[in-house]
Amino acid sequence: MQLLRLAWALTAAAVCFLLLLLLHNEILREGQLAAGTCEIVTLDRDSSQPRRTIARQTARCACRKGQIAGTTRARPACVDVRIVWSRQWCEMSPCLDDEGCNLLVNQSGWTCTQPGGRVKTTTVS
Repeated sequence: MQLLRLAWALTAAAVCFLLLLLLHNEILREGQLAAGTCEIVTLDRDSSQPRRTIARQTARCACRKGQIAGTTRARPACVDVRIVWSRQWCEMSPCLDDEGCNLLVNQSGWTCTQPGGRVKTTTVS
């Protein structure tokens, strides 16, 4: 008799777990981001000036405690909040693997220099 009760209890627990898992997945599907992830919301490019493209993007992030929205390998990412407070932008590895990162003189952003000499400048507003 106790074995039967135990079997029913385990079955009920498994069903509850599956229902919670389905509910969690449905909530995530309805626009919530998983913790520690980011998505690009808008991306605008302005190529009206010769030899210069201005790109602006807006990202939405769901960062964990102690993190803030930043950039890692040219993609939005959650980074340690200490990096933003200290304005040491290159510590978050904002450039691609083959690019070199340099801080702007006033620490308002950084540059990513490609091997061919092309420079991408990013400023933080």
